[in-house]
Amino acid sequence: QVQLVESGGGLVQAGGSLRLSCAASGRTLSSGAVGWFRQAPGKEREFVAAISRNGFIRTYADSVKGRFTISRDNVKNTVYLEMNSLKAEDTAVYYCAARTSPVAGKSEDDYDDWGQGTQVTVSS
Repeated sequence: QVQLVESGGGLVQAGGSLRLSCAASGRTLSSGAVGWFRQAPGKEREFVAAISRNGFIRTYADSVKGRFTISRDNVKNTVYLEMNSLKAEDTAVYYCAARTSPVAGKSEDDYDDWGQGTQVTVSS
């Protein structure tokens, strides 16, 4: 099992940027793929981005493609989500999730371990 802690959330104006971090303890993150999901008020949690174990495969939701970048530093046991050109509709609680499979899955069911989330609020 791995414990995940997200950080880097906050309040930002539309058009601004934030970088979220997902730090792990316990099992190393480099053992599998990692994903980012988000949940806006009154909505279901949705996929944002995922990165394969070796970092070569990255996949994104259409709504964030070209604005968000997922990356990982296996030495630091951390995964990042760089968010640029933020919009009001990006406001949500952002969660990172880890799995032991190397495949960057897009479904919540693909992932075994979840962090507590970090709030991102984009003001228009």
